[in-house]
Amino acid sequence: MNRSLGFCVAVGLAAATLLLSVSISLHQGHSQAQELKRFQYKVVEVPADTFAMQQTLNEYGAAGWELVAVGMGEMTNPRLVFKK
Repeated sequence: MNRSLGFCVAVGLAAATLLLSVSISLHQGHSQAQELKRFQYKVVEVPADTFAMQQTLNEYGAAGWELVAVGMGEMTNPRLVFKK
């Protein structure tokens, strides 16, 4: 085998190895990113007065919960839906 052909083969193998390692790293990063997208949800029914709602919102917000929806259960007490 001549020197230039041997060099080309070596460069090709090095490039293939690099591409394979980058591909594996990207796949592992993608898998880890998918795992991070798991959420917990919590539904909390609160009295229909503003003070009680604010108190509950502040309490759950301080604990890392994010308000994602508000519904009216029996049309008397709001239901706050949080995710974390």
